[in-house]
Amino acid sequence: MSQQIRRQLSRMPNAGIPFGALFGLGIAVWGFNNSLFNVEGGHRAVKFSRVGGVKDTVYGEGTHFVVPWFEYPIIYDIRAKPRNIASLTGTKDLQMVNITVRVLARPDESNLPEIYKTLGLDFDERVLPSIVNEVLKAVVAQFNASQLITQRERVSKLVREHLHLRAKNFNILLDDVSITHVAFSPEFTHAVEAKQIAQQEAQRASYVVDRAKQEKQSIIVKAEGEAKSAMLIGDAVKNNPGFLELRKLDAARDIAAVVSKSPNKIYVDADTLLLNVAKSASQ
Repeated sequence: MSQQIRRQLSRMPNAGIPFGALFGLGIAVWGFNNSLFNVEGGHRAVKFSRVGGVKDTVYGEGTHFVVPWFEYPIIYDIRAKPRNIASLTGTKDLQMVNITVRVLARPDESNLPEIYKTLGLDFDERVLPSIVNEVLKAVVAQFNASQLITQRERVSKLVREHLHLRAKNFNILLDDVSITHVAFSPEFTHAVEAKQIAQQEAQRASYVVDRAKQEKQSIIVKAEGEAKSAMLIGDAVKNNPGFLELRKLDAARDIAAVVSKSPNKIYVDADTLLLNVAKSASQ
């Protein structure tokens, strides 16, 4: 570096300034430019010293000072980043299920020096896939395949709680954990569809049986009504001979109403209309 500065200064016109002064000025400018670093919004920084290693101080947003060459900054993005992680695991009833979990993860700001010492800058790549797979296998193994659907909220709660605890051990904070996709094996899917079809067929057969019972009951009630009606008519004829004449008049009235609506002219006698009451009385 000093040789480059010296070559640049040697090309400058000699204005009477001593070479040593120009060299010193160049070193000062270089040192000033390399002694400052900026931390952008949503980021934090830690320093690495060639003498003492990683320092424990975490630097916030703004401009900060470092000793050139002896120190350099390590910048971390502390904003939550989404990540989808898929895991193939087994249920309690030995069914294979493919689950995808979406996590919003960020580093613990107060423990950035420890994160850099143990995990480095790619902490999420090193930690999240392994702990998500571990937690999913442990939680899903407690449920049957059908319970993953009927008790999905409980499964999500357990996954969220276990992941928070595991990630905290690595100084990683999870703002959100959610199950976005659950896919079963084709064999299990076909078995569920067959079960649903069987249930629908059973419900349909039950409906047919209930309808047959209702029709049977309706026939019985109708037959009982007709028998009761015949009994009442028989009693009325036996006790009151004029009952038949009353029924004849009703029948004649119905016949006359039908005939009157016909476009053709029809001539009928009293016998046809059942109105020959005098003849009936003489008999």
